[in-house]
Amino acid sequence: MMTVSDRMSPVNDGELYELHGRALVAFAASLVGPSDAPDVVHDAAMALFESGTLAEAVNPRALMYRAVLAKAKSMQRSIIRRRNRERLFAESVVYNDPEVLPEVVAAVVGLSQQQRACIFLTYWEDMTPAAIGELLGIAEGTVKHHLAVGRDKLRRVLE
Repeated sequence: MMTVSDRMSPVNDGELYELHGRALVAFAASLVGPSDAPDVVHDAAMALFESGTLAEAVNPRALMYRAVLAKAKSMQRSIIRRRNRERLFAESVVYNDPEVLPEVVAAVVGLSQQQRACIFLTYWEDMTPAAIGELLGIAEGTVKHHLAVGRDKLRRVLE
């Protein structure tokens, strides 16, 4: 069921995808890497479109983020070998880029998807733990836990 404020925002699936697609791809890239991100978003969006739940969602943006996170988790096993090959190539490219430190790339790769998601949304999307929790459908305390563990892992690797 849509609220009054939702009626002022896009109401069809295509408009919702146009509005949130880029941000969803960036979010997915933080979870599965840049090469698989568009596929994850496409698969998640198609599942939502086919189910018909997106147009009726009270918070379509949150539903889309949750669907992308779920699709990323389910695809993880099937893409792990390909990700490893691509990571080796990306790391060789990164080593030649003076702007990107290889230690940082290695540290981020070592985080869980949940930790990467929370760190990405905190630092790149400038979201609060409460907003991240609402977006991903998890408790604010869970977000804070993933942030603390992720930051600790990054700190240990980068010190």
